[in-house]
This record gives sequence, structure tokens and C-alpha cells, in this order.
Amino acid sequence: MIDESLCIRCKGRGWCGGPCKILARLREFQPKISKEFSGSSPPEIFVGRYGYPNVFTGILAPTEFGETEELSMPEVWHEQGAGIQDILAYRSRMIYSRFISSIKSARSKQQSRLLDLMQEISLASKPVDASFKLKKKPRVRIQMDAHVPMIGNPAPLKSVKLESNPKVEKKVDYLTSDTDVKSTQAIKELYKSKIPVSNIIKILSGGMLGLRIQRRLVPTRWAVSAIDDTISKTLLEKIRHYQEISSYLLFHASYLGNYYNIILIPNCWSFEVIEASAKGYFGRNYRIATWQDYEFFQKRKKYAFSVTGAYYANRLAVCEYLYKTKRQASVLVLREIRDEYWAPCGVGILREVTREAMQSKPEKFDTLKGALSTAQTKFKLPLEIYTTKSKLLQNIKTQTRLSKFLS
Repeated sequence: MIDESLCIRCKGRGWCGGPCKILARLREFQPKISKEFSGSSPPEIFVGRYGYPNVFTGILAPTEFGETEELSMPEVWHEQGAGIQDILAYRSRMIYSRFISSIKSARSKQQSRLLDLMQEISLASKPVDASFKLKKKPRVRIQMDAHVPMIGNPAPLKSVKLESNPKVEKKVDYLTSDTDVKSTQAIKELYKSKIPVSNIIKILSGGMLGLRIQRRLVPTRWAVSAIDDTISKTLLEKIRHYQEISSYLLFHASYLGNYYNIILIPNCWSFEVIEASAKGYFGRNYRIATWQDYEFFQKRKKYAFSVTGAYYANRLAVCEYLYKTKRQASVLVLREIRDEYWAPCGVGILREVTREAMQSKPEKFDTLKGALSTAQTKFKLPLEIYTTKSKLLQNIKTQTRLSKFLS
């Protein structure tokens, strides 16, 4: 958590040169309540990671009833074309009613009761009406994380009562009730059943998947990457056996100041994400900061510590395209982060803008040079910032293809 007196962007260092826009938005839309309120959770839960295995867990809900999915789901934000101001307004309207849960050790009766209700909400596919009693009024505080949207208005939860029955999809009910199905298999089945990725993340985070003795809460930040990683690995099991594409393909899209060029190269599967920001890491002296992670044909074994969660979100969207077209390729994902992206909104929006790019009609080229030249017209930064770092391009240049010996 970050104290309200500190700027979110520079944490009180004074580099922004003005008041924090994020906190101003939070104060503008923060619900005015006492220690009791009622509303429709989108549904949304949140499991923290600090202090693990004793972490904050809780339910997010506004002081309003009805269709509140837009407060929570990146899929909806992207479909509606919501701006950063809109997303912050959505997040500011929700109260994070939280309590401490011990992931590994035994829980008290009170903790168990609150956790059971939180897990019921995590399974829902539609908003759930509930009434809350808090120990204290919500504070003007924000938890910012590049992986998940802003979590604001925290307050210790005393009790919660569901006012409507959670609507649970049959496949969700079946797989969460079956304690003999491993979590990986359950995730595959939920995805095949068209359960939105955002919902699968909540179910895993709530500790509702896997073998009985292995079920436990999963910090939401970890659950996001785990779901994107698991699903894309499942698709890659088939993609690695498909025929390679025959032309260089360029896809591009942008959302909230995140500009993407995605180049598919005729070759066997490999994948690289390179991100660059003219803002620099703290948005201070306009130096160019970059982040990079990659994998070749074999499975990636280590976490993408540089690009982090965005790597897996991008990979899932690309794999969905390759799986649908029954082709494989080497994939270079280039992201330019501009000043327009002044508040982190979670990797969910990056998954959706990458999906938008991959669902558009690609530009075709006979050469890599042609694809890169066109990609440059979509970026402000010089493309050399990316190409000189690319391990994927270096590998392709040094590869000797078997076809050369057969021609």
C-alpha cells in the first residue's frame, strides 16, 4: 500500500512536478460510507502477496447494485474503449473489504467463514449482491501493481452476508467440486468451455482448483501469470507441430498508450517480447528504459523476470492466433510505452490489445526488412532500440536451415 500523502508515480520524490492524478481520481469517486454498505460485487476478489503466507484477502464491491462487471474486467474495458480516467473511476467506486488469511496454517472460525463467502463469490459469473460490515471506514489508499488493476479504499472486514445466490457456470461448478482433478487440467477445461480468463484467474486465486490436499489461496498477481502461462503452454503443445507460415506478417494495435508491433517470421516456434519506454523507469529524465524476455523452440523453464506478467499475456494472445490458423512461427512482440499510459491498469489490458492486434488482418511481406520498415512507421522510438537487442533476430541470422542443403 502507498500512503495518500505520497505520489503514486514517484512515491513522494517530487519527480512528477505536481499533484498525483491517480489519487485525485480516487478521491473524486470514492464512495462516502460509514461502517456498513451493500452492493453488487462484479464479482471480484483479491489475494495479496506481502507477508506471505499471512496475506490480506478480500472482496471488492461498490455501493451500488446491478450490472457492475465494467468495474472489474479488462475484457469489458477494452471492448468499450474505456480510457485510463474511466478505469480509475471504475476502480475508485469499489471498496476492498479485507481480512488476513493464513494460506498454510489453520484458520479461525471467523477467518473460515469470511473465506468461504469470498470463495463463493470467486466462482460467480455474474455480479453478486452482498452486505458488508466493516471494522473501520475505508481509507484513501491505493495498491498499485503492474499485474493487476488498482486496488483502493481498503477497510478491515467484520462480516459479510450474501443477498443473492451466485450464478455459477456448470463447468465451473463441476471442476471446482472435483477434488481429484489437477489444477492444470482444470484450467485447460475451463478455457475450452469459454470461461473468460479474468474469471479463471479469480477461481485459481480463491484456491478452488486442484487436488484436495494441494488447494490453497494464490496471490492474485501470481494467479494472473499462472493462468496465461498454463493456457499458452497447452496451445503450444499443438502449435509446435504445425506447418510454418510462408510470409512475414505484421500485426499492430494500440490501447491506453501501449503501442504494439507484432512480427511473425517464417520459422519454427520462438518468442520474444521487448518493451521500451521513453519515460524511463520513474518517468524522470526521459532516458529510454527497456525490458526483454525470450524463449526458443523448447519450453521456457524460468519466470520472465524482466517483462514479467505482460510476457505471458502477450504469449497467450499470439498462441490463440497460431492455434486458430494451425501454423507456427517465430514471433517478435515490440511494445512502445508512451506518456499516455500514466497509470498501470494491469496486464489484462495488454492481453486484450494483443488479442485485438492478432484478430486484425495482417500486412504481408516477402522480407523481414520490409516488415521492420513498416513497423517503424507505427512507433516514435527508433526501431534499432529493439532490433539491436533482439535475441530472436540474432538467432535467425546465425541459423543454418536444412532447406539450404536440400535446394
